Amino acid sequence: MNTDTINFSYRLIDWYGSHKRELPWRNTSDPYIIWLSEIILQQTRVQQGLPYFNRFIDSYPTVNDLAKAPEQEVLRLWQGLGYYSRARNLHACAKIVVEEFGGRFPSNYKELLRLKGVGKYTAAAIASFAFREKVPVIDGNVYRVLSRIFGIKEDILGAKAYSTFYKVASELISDDRPDTFNQAIMEFGALHCTPNSPACDSCPFNSMCYAFAHKQQNALPVKQKKVKVKKRYFHYMVVSHNGNIFMKERGPKDIWQGLYDFYLIEKDRFLDTNDLLNDPLINIMLKGGATLEEESKEYKHVLTHQRIFAKFYHLNSRHVNDLKDALRELRMGFFSIEEIKNLPKPILIDNYLNEHFF
Repeated sequence: MNTDTINFSYRLIDWYGSHKRELPWRNTSDPYIIWLSEIILQQTRVQQGLPYFNRFIDSYPTVNDLAKAPEQEVLRLWQGLGYYSRARNLHACAKIVVEEFGGRFPSNYKELLRLKGVGKYTAAAIASFAFREKVPVIDGNVYRVLSRIFGIKEDILGAKAYSTFYKVASELISDDRPDTFNQAIMEFGALHCTPNSPACDSCPFNSMCYAFAHKQQNALPVKQKKVKVKKRYFHYMVVSHNGNIFMKERGPKDIWQGLYDFYLIEKDRFLDTNDLLNDPLINIMLKGGATLEEESKEYKHVLTHQRIFAKFYHLNSRHVNDLKDALRELRMGFFSIEEIKNLPKPILIDNYLNEHFF
């Protein structure tokens, strides 16, 4: 690094003072509010996460309130944010804080790492924002800012990246204002040194920025590993009877654990309707007088590593007696429309229901 880096933290904090967004989790040292905001904002833009943060604070003003809440209620409130393991970890962590720490969050980075769902980034954020511990946060924004300004060409998806960037950030972080420095560098990456079209001409660091000098903005940070995207084809059988609908809770070891959806036939491509109707359970329903009333349009749902393509087939069943044993094995049950509204559901399912039933 050159000698210009000595003033880096002062210039960054000065920029932050003039450009920061006013957000409800800033200007507080309450670790519960800070922790909640950080968990919600993982993999989520501020604009999308803010309404969820407000709903959670309204519903659970303290960590004790969250710990006492039923998991289904927490998942329902989280619905639409995705990455539902975050919601389950959030709930589990609240219980740990209450049961093992007396409702008070640990006050240092090392102890915070013991909490469920709290990794290095979240622990550093809580430790610095709530307790002013001098520990740098490393997230996507920080990788981008540091790699561009200081010309760091370490692949950020590589095994050594975190330690490389952590060392650099540790040298730069303010001694007396570590909380403000961490907020500032993340905000600078989010608003100014953006992934596309960064505002280089008005950047307070353009005189020292490696990427600006070498026209490497699009090349930094280095991110060489390509994420393999899996395509999945879902055929959902939406079985109704006297205004009620069969639904089931999804199990572990797949997406959407603990959320509710319909009877699912998954294949490596979309099947013809006649092929689907040969499914054993569907066959039982058809023989019992069920009728196929509607085949939906194709829905597409994008996840980080998966693309879900789904169609919904609405079957109206006049008799359910022949289905009871099969449904019991599948752990499916009948729910009224009002009950379904209160169930936690993947946004894909919620979109379909909103268009056709709600």
